Amino acid sequence: MKVDDSKWHVGNNVPSGFEQPTPGTEIPPEQIKAKGFEYDYDSLTYELVWSDEFDYEGKPDPTKWGYDTGAGGWGNHELQYYTKGDNAEVKDGLLILTARKEKRGNAEYTSTRLVSKGKGDWLYGKIVVRAKLPKGLGTWPAIWMLSTDWKYGGWPKSGEIDIMEHVGYDQNNIHYSIHTESYYHSIGTQKTSTKRWSGVSEEFHDYAIEWLPDKIIFYTDDVVTYTYQPTKYKSTPTYKEWPFDKRFHLLLNIAVGGDWGGIKGVAEDIWPQTMEVDYVRVYQSPQIKAITGQ
Repeated sequence: MKVDDSKWHVGNNVPSGFEQPTPGTEIPPEQIKAKGFEYDYDSLTYELVWSDEFDYEGKPDPTKWGYDTGAGGWGNHELQYYTKGDNAEVKDGLLILTARKEKRGNAEYTSTRLVSKGKGDWLYGKIVVRAKLPKGLGTWPAIWMLSTDWKYGGWPKSGEIDIMEHVGYDQNNIHYSIHTESYYHSIGTQKTSTKRWSGVSEEFHDYAIEWLPDKIIFYTDDVVTYTYQPTKYKSTPTYKEWPFDKRFHLLLNIAVGGDWGGIKGVAEDIWPQTMEVDYVRVYQSPQIKAITGQ
Protein backbone atom coordinates (compact mmCIF):
# COMPACT_ATOMS: atom_id res chain seq x y z
CA MET A 1 0.00 0.00 0.00
CA LYS A 2 1.36 3.42 -0.91
CA VAL A 3 1.40 5.69 2.11
CA ASP A 4 0.73 9.38 1.65
CA ASP A 5 3.17 11.17 3.93
CA SER A 6 2.87 14.48 2.08
CA LYS A 7 1.24 16.18 5.05
CA TRP A 8 4.48 15.72 6.96
CA HIS A 9 7.02 16.79 4.33
CA VAL A 10 5.83 18.87 1.42
CA GLY A 11 8.95 20.58 0.13
CA ASN A 12 8.60 24.19 -0.89
CA ASN A 13 4.92 24.26 -1.85
CA VAL A 14 3.67 27.36 -0.08
CA PRO A 15 0.11 28.73 -0.37
CA SER A 16 0.13 32.17 -1.91
CA GLY A 17 -1.29 33.70 1.25
CA PHE A 18 2.06 33.22 2.91
CA GLU A 19 4.13 34.84 0.19
CA GLN A 20 3.57 38.54 0.76
CA PRO A 21 1.84 40.83 3.26
CA THR A 22 -1.79 41.63 2.59
CA PRO A 23 -1.95 44.61 0.20
CA GLY A 24 -2.11 47.84 2.14
CA THR A 25 -0.56 46.30 5.25
CA GLU A 26 2.67 47.98 6.27
CA ILE A 27 4.96 46.09 8.62
CA PRO A 28 6.75 48.30 11.18
CA PRO A 29 10.53 48.23 10.59
CA GLU A 30 11.22 46.85 14.08
CA GLN A 31 9.14 43.76 13.26
CA ILE A 32 11.02 42.89 10.07
CA LYS A 33 13.42 39.97 10.54
CA ALA A 34 16.40 38.47 8.68
CA LYS A 35 17.15 41.62 6.67
CA GLY A 36 19.77 44.35 6.80
CA PHE A 37 22.74 42.25 7.89
CA GLU A 38 25.91 42.92 5.93
CA TYR A 39 28.82 40.49 6.17
CA ASP A 40 31.31 38.78 3.90
CA TYR A 41 30.29 35.14 4.09
CA ASP A 42 33.54 33.87 2.59
CA SER A 43 35.57 35.70 5.24
CA LEU A 44 33.70 34.43 8.30
CA THR A 45 35.79 32.67 10.92
CA TYR A 46 34.55 30.39 13.69
CA GLU A 47 35.68 29.51 17.20
CA LEU A 48 34.71 26.42 19.21
CA VAL A 49 32.49 27.55 22.11
CA TRP A 50 30.93 24.29 23.37
CA SER A 51 31.51 20.60 22.78
CA ASP A 52 31.18 17.09 24.11
CA GLU A 53 33.70 14.62 22.72
CA PHE A 54 32.38 11.77 24.92
CA ASP A 55 35.89 10.91 26.01
CA TYR A 56 34.71 9.60 29.39
CA GLU A 57 32.69 6.64 30.71
CA GLY A 58 29.28 6.52 32.35
CA LYS A 59 26.27 8.80 32.04
CA PRO A 60 26.24 11.89 29.80
CA ASP A 61 27.99 14.86 31.41
CA PRO A 62 25.35 16.46 33.69
CA THR A 63 26.96 19.88 33.27
CA LYS A 64 26.11 19.71 29.55
CA TRP A 65 23.00 17.53 29.28
CA GLY A 66 19.62 17.10 30.88
CA TYR A 67 16.59 14.96 30.01
CA ASP A 68 13.03 15.40 28.88
CA THR A 69 11.14 12.53 30.52
CA GLY A 70 7.80 10.79 30.39
CA ALA A 71 5.33 9.45 27.86
CA GLY A 72 2.02 10.78 26.55
CA GLY A 73 2.85 10.82 22.84
CA TRP A 74 4.90 14.05 22.76
CA GLY A 75 2.42 15.69 20.39
CA ASN A 76 2.87 13.02 17.71
CA HIS A 77 1.26 9.90 19.27
CA GLU A 78 4.71 8.43 19.87
CA LEU A 79 4.95 5.17 21.79
CA GLN A 80 8.02 5.61 23.99
CA TYR A 81 8.60 6.63 27.58
CA TYR A 82 11.65 8.88 27.82
CA THR A 83 13.71 7.90 30.87
CA LYS A 84 16.12 9.97 32.93
CA GLY A 85 19.40 8.31 32.07
CA ASP A 86 18.37 4.65 31.91
CA ASN A 87 18.67 4.66 28.10
CA ALA A 88 21.81 6.76 27.71
CA GLU A 89 25.46 5.93 28.37
CA VAL A 90 28.91 7.03 27.29
CA LYS A 91 31.24 4.19 26.41
CA ASP A 92 34.32 3.72 24.24
CA GLY A 93 34.28 7.34 23.13
CA LEU A 94 30.63 7.33 22.07
CA LEU A 95 27.31 8.55 23.41
CA ILE A 96 24.88 5.66 23.02
CA LEU A 97 21.13 6.35 23.10
CA THR A 98 19.05 3.17 23.21
CA ALA A 99 15.38 2.54 22.42
CA ARG A 100 14.06 -0.70 23.94
CA LYS A 101 10.84 -2.66 23.78
CA GLU A 102 10.00 -2.69 27.47
CA LYS A 103 7.01 -1.46 29.42
CA ARG A 104 7.25 1.72 31.47
CA GLY A 105 4.03 3.13 32.82
CA ASN A 106 1.48 3.00 30.00
CA ALA A 107 4.19 2.92 27.32
CA GLU A 108 5.48 -0.23 25.61
CA TYR A 109 8.91 1.23 24.77
CA THR A 110 11.61 3.24 26.52
CA SER A 111 14.09 5.67 25.00
CA THR A 112 16.02 8.90 25.69
CA ARG A 113 15.51 12.56 24.85
CA LEU A 114 18.74 14.31 25.77
CA VAL A 115 18.65 18.12 25.90
CA SER A 116 21.23 20.87 26.38
CA LYS A 117 18.69 23.45 27.59
CA GLY A 118 20.12 25.68 30.31
CA LYS A 119 23.54 24.10 29.78
CA GLY A 120 24.13 24.78 26.11
CA ASP A 121 22.05 27.57 24.54
CA TRP A 122 23.20 29.57 21.54
CA LEU A 123 22.23 32.31 19.13
CA TYR A 124 23.76 31.72 15.67
CA GLY A 125 26.71 29.48 14.94
CA LYS A 126 27.72 26.14 13.47
CA ILE A 127 26.34 23.05 15.19
CA VAL A 128 27.90 19.73 14.17
CA VAL A 129 26.79 16.30 15.41
CA ARG A 130 28.55 13.16 14.18
CA ALA A 131 26.16 10.24 14.49
CA LYS A 132 25.21 6.74 13.37
CA LEU A 133 21.47 6.15 13.24
CA PRO A 134 19.15 3.31 14.32
CA LYS A 135 17.50 1.10 11.75
CA GLY A 136 14.14 -0.57 11.40
CA LEU A 137 10.43 0.01 10.96
CA GLY A 138 9.13 2.40 13.60
CA THR A 139 12.41 4.12 14.51
CA TRP A 140 12.43 7.91 14.36
CA PRO A 141 15.75 9.45 15.45
CA ALA A 142 16.29 13.20 15.42
CA ILE A 143 18.99 15.79 15.97
CA TRP A 144 17.19 19.08 16.40
CA MET A 145 16.85 22.43 18.15
CA LEU A 146 14.11 24.26 20.03
CA SER A 147 13.76 27.76 21.43
CA THR A 148 15.12 28.12 24.95
CA ASP A 149 13.03 31.11 26.02
CA TRP A 150 9.92 30.81 23.79
CA LYS A 151 9.82 34.59 23.31
CA TYR A 152 7.36 34.39 20.40
CA GLY A 153 4.98 31.91 22.03
CA GLY A 154 4.39 28.17 22.02
CA TRP A 155 5.23 25.79 19.20
CA PRO A 156 5.57 26.52 16.32
CA LYS A 157 5.66 30.27 16.94
CA SER A 158 9.12 30.26 18.53
CA GLY A 159 10.52 27.89 15.91
CA GLU A 160 12.13 24.50 15.48
CA ILE A 161 15.25 23.50 13.53
CA ASP A 162 15.51 19.85 12.47
CA ILE A 163 19.19 19.29 11.72
CA MET A 164 18.50 15.62 10.93
CA GLU A 165 15.43 13.39 10.96
CA HIS A 166 15.20 9.82 9.72
CA VAL A 167 12.30 7.35 9.70
CA GLY A 168 12.95 3.64 9.54
CA TYR A 169 10.41 2.90 6.80
CA ASP A 170 12.42 5.12 4.43
CA GLN A 171 15.95 3.94 5.14
CA ASN A 172 18.86 6.27 4.26
CA ASN A 173 16.65 9.24 3.37
CA ILE A 174 17.61 12.18 5.61
CA HIS A 175 15.22 15.08 6.20
CA TYR A 176 16.25 18.67 6.95
CA SER A 177 13.49 21.07 8.06
CA ILE A 178 12.43 24.20 9.87
CA HIS A 179 9.10 25.02 11.53
CA THR A 180 7.69 28.49 12.20
CA GLU A 181 4.24 30.00 12.63
CA SER A 182 3.94 30.46 8.86
CA TYR A 183 5.73 27.29 7.79
CA TYR A 184 4.94 23.99 9.46
CA HIS A 185 3.65 20.60 8.45
CA SER A 186 0.15 20.70 9.97
CA ILE A 187 -0.91 23.49 7.62
CA GLY A 188 0.98 22.11 4.63
CA THR A 189 3.67 24.80 4.43
CA GLN A 190 6.70 23.16 6.00
CA LYS A 191 10.09 24.11 4.60
CA THR A 192 12.10 20.96 4.15
CA SER A 193 14.52 19.06 1.97
CA THR A 194 15.50 15.41 1.75
CA LYS A 195 18.63 13.70 0.53
CA ARG A 196 19.49 10.03 0.31
CA TRP A 197 22.77 8.84 1.80
CA SER A 198 24.19 5.33 1.86
CA GLY A 199 24.77 3.50 5.12
CA VAL A 200 23.41 6.00 7.65
CA SER A 201 22.85 3.14 10.11
CA GLU A 202 26.22 1.54 9.43
CA GLU A 203 28.49 4.59 9.18
CA PHE A 204 28.95 7.88 11.00
CA HIS A 205 28.02 11.11 9.22
CA ASP A 206 28.34 14.75 10.25
CA TYR A 207 24.91 16.39 10.48
CA ALA A 208 25.25 20.15 10.76
CA ILE A 209 23.78 23.61 10.33
CA GLU A 210 25.34 27.01 9.83
CA TRP A 211 22.90 29.38 11.49
CA LEU A 212 23.34 32.98 10.35
CA PRO A 213 21.19 36.05 11.12
CA ASP A 214 19.40 35.82 7.76
CA LYS A 215 19.53 32.13 6.77
CA ILE A 216 20.17 28.59 7.97
CA ILE A 217 22.34 26.29 5.85
CA PHE A 218 22.01 22.53 6.38
CA TYR A 219 24.87 20.11 5.71
CA THR A 220 25.74 16.46 5.78
CA ASP A 221 29.47 15.69 5.59
CA ASP A 222 30.16 19.26 4.36
CA VAL A 223 27.65 18.87 1.51
CA VAL A 224 24.97 21.58 1.49
CA THR A 225 21.59 19.88 1.53
CA TYR A 226 19.21 22.80 2.07
CA THR A 227 19.24 26.55 2.74
CA TYR A 228 16.33 28.21 4.46
CA GLN A 229 16.32 31.94 3.68
CA PRO A 230 12.98 33.55 4.54
CA THR A 231 13.32 36.41 2.06
CA LYS A 232 13.03 33.82 -0.72
CA TYR A 233 9.43 33.30 0.35
CA LYS A 234 8.39 36.67 1.74
CA SER A 235 9.83 40.10 0.98
CA THR A 236 9.38 41.36 4.55
CA PRO A 237 9.68 38.44 6.98
CA THR A 238 8.55 38.80 10.58
CA TYR A 239 8.94 36.39 13.49
CA LYS A 240 6.29 34.26 11.77
CA GLU A 241 8.89 33.33 9.17
CA TRP A 242 12.06 33.96 11.21
CA PRO A 243 11.84 33.31 14.95
CA PHE A 244 15.50 32.28 14.77
CA ASP A 245 16.90 35.44 16.37
CA LYS A 246 16.62 34.04 19.90
CA ARG A 247 18.55 31.40 21.83
CA PHE A 248 18.05 27.74 20.91
CA HIS A 249 19.26 24.49 22.49
CA LEU A 250 20.00 21.02 21.14
CA LEU A 251 17.98 17.79 21.45
CA LEU A 252 19.07 14.23 20.63
CA ASN A 253 16.47 11.48 20.73
CA ILE A 254 15.01 8.30 19.30
CA ALA A 255 11.22 8.29 19.08
CA VAL A 256 9.27 5.08 18.49
CA GLY A 257 6.29 5.03 16.14
CA GLY A 258 4.16 8.14 16.07
CA ASP A 259 2.29 10.01 13.36
CA TRP A 260 5.31 9.97 11.06
CA GLY A 261 7.75 7.37 12.39
CA GLY A 262 4.99 4.80 12.75
CA ILE A 263 3.07 5.57 9.58
CA LYS A 264 3.88 2.08 8.25
CA GLY A 265 3.83 0.38 11.63
CA VAL A 266 6.45 -0.67 14.16
CA ALA A 267 8.49 -3.86 13.79
CA GLU A 268 8.37 -6.22 16.76
CA ASP A 269 11.73 -7.95 16.31
CA ILE A 270 14.32 -5.17 15.86
CA TRP A 271 14.80 -3.94 19.42
CA PRO A 272 16.92 -2.62 21.01
CA GLN A 273 18.02 0.08 18.55
CA THR A 274 20.71 2.69 19.16
CA MET A 275 21.81 6.08 17.95
CA GLU A 276 25.55 6.51 18.52
CA VAL A 277 27.09 9.97 18.68
CA ASP A 278 30.83 10.51 18.27
CA TYR A 279 30.84 14.21 19.13
CA VAL A 280 28.81 17.40 19.39
CA ARG A 281 30.59 20.66 18.52
CA VAL A 282 29.31 24.22 18.51
CA TYR A 283 31.21 27.09 16.89
CA GLN A 284 30.42 30.80 16.75
CA SER A 285 31.73 33.57 14.51
CA PRO A 286 33.24 36.75 16.01
CA GLN A 287 32.15 38.65 12.89
CA ILE A 288 28.52 37.58 13.29
CA LYS A 289 28.62 38.40 16.99
CA ALA A 290 29.88 41.89 16.16
CA ILE A 291 27.16 42.74 13.64
CA THR A 292 24.36 41.32 15.80
CA GLY A 293 25.51 42.99 19.01
CA GLN A 294 26.02 39.81 20.99
